[in-house]
Amino acid sequence: MSGLAFLIPIALGMGLLGLAGFFWAMRKGQFEDLDGAAQRILIDDEEDEQ
Repeated sequence: MSGLAFLIPIALGMGLLGLAGFFWAMRKGQFEDLDGAAQRILIDDEEDEQ
C-alpha cells in the first residue's frame, strides 16, 4: 500500500506535465499546418538534383 502513495502522485504529476506540454505546443502553433508538412515531402527541389 505504501508503494501506491508514491506511484499515484508521480503518475498524476506526469499526466499534468504532458497536458501542460500539449497546451504549450497548441499555444506556440505546432498544430496549425498539418497538411503542409505531409505535402512538403512530395515537392521536388531543383537544387537536390545537381
